Amino acid sequence: MHDSSSSPLLRRRLRQGRDRLATALITAGGIGVIAAVMAIGVFLAVEVLPLFWSSSPGEPEVSLASLWLPQPYPGLDEPVYRWQPALPEGEPGPRFSLAPLAWGTLEAAAWSLVIAVPLALGAAAHSALFMSRRLRAHIKPTLELLEALPGVVIGFLAGLVLAPWLERHLGLGLTLLLLLPPGLVLGGALWSRLPGRVRQRLPLGWSALWLLPWLLLLWGLANGLAPWLEGWWFGGDLRTWLAAHLGLDYASRNAIIVGMAMGFAVMPTVYALAEDALSGVPKSLAEGAQALGATRWQTLWRVVLPAAGPGVFSAVMIGAGRAVGETMIVLIASGNTPLMTASPLDGLRSMAASIATELPEAAPGGTHYRLLLLAALLLFVFTFLVNTLAEVVRTRLRRRYRRLGGTP
Repeated sequence: MHDSSSSPLLRRRLRQGRDRLATALITAGGIGVIAAVMAIGVFLAVEVLPLFWSSSPGEPEVSLASLWLPQPYPGLDEPVYRWQPALPEGEPGPRFSLAPLAWGTLEAAAWSLVIAVPLALGAAAHSALFMSRRLRAHIKPTLELLEALPGVVIGFLAGLVLAPWLERHLGLGLTLLLLLPPGLVLGGALWSRLPGRVRQRLPLGWSALWLLPWLLLLWGLANGLAPWLEGWWFGGDLRTWLAAHLGLDYASRNAIIVGMAMGFAVMPTVYALAEDALSGVPKSLAEGAQALGATRWQTLWRVVLPAAGPGVFSAVMIGAGRAVGETMIVLIASGNTPLMTASPLDGLRSMAASIATELPEAAPGGTHYRLLLLAALLLFVFTFLVNTLAEVVRTRLRRRYRRLGGTP
């Protein structure tokens, strides 16, 4: 005979069993990920430590001074930084200085953030606070999908399309740089002076669309002004003028090209996280500020941005972590030259690019092999610390939103 009272009890026990199983699997997965990350760090540290207290016969000795300070080399008048693991036959070497690789890594990351952060934060502030909901529903997912573009595709386009184009149109690039910021400000000023009926047809929430013709007009104006500007200011050839007056040699693949390509790759990450932080600020704060007479600009700068500051900071930190660890874009678009110069027109080489290109040819257990693992350990520690700090900041921001009654 069937016992009707045992059925609900059995279903409840089955549900509790599934919940416990799911909790155990999730916990085991989390512990497994943490253990894997710790294992990677321990493996790198164990492989790197013998570099400083023992050396195989025939292998060059390595010290902290030889890695990070300029060294004297035969045939050179002054101590220099050099990363040359393979030299032509007959020359003494190799030369192992990690300073050019660390410089190239930080330089590429810095230029990418210079380009990505203003654009990403501006787009995030506009879409979170001013853009119409209908347009935001299309624009935000599209920008976030750009994050899935492989780095090798972006690097290919930067190295084989953007770099040769900018080398041929250097004057146009400079003219666009000079014309776009004031042109956009002028566009905003003209819009504010339009009659009310026209402004209703061009609302601020749809400016992402009606500004496109204005941007095309600025591009056409820059294209017309570039030859005149290059002829009047730079004697007809900007590249020759840079070499003659400033001593700067323009390399086709340089830090600027890397910064533009990596900035494009990092921008969706910074945009998505910053947009979430800005849109999560309780609406009551902005509405209260505007009710007290604050303009939209004052509300953004004095109310919304300070409240979302930790989230915006963590977005920039995570973007910096990705920029430092990026490999393929730097490898394809940088010229792969380990230089240590302040000129953004020179090439560079990053730690990640050196690991990708040289590790397959390095003899396991040798000095070159262990130095590449040391570079990997430095990248691992940097990205781990940056991402951990960003996550701590984001956690504190969620707690603040809960207290203020906004979206956690």
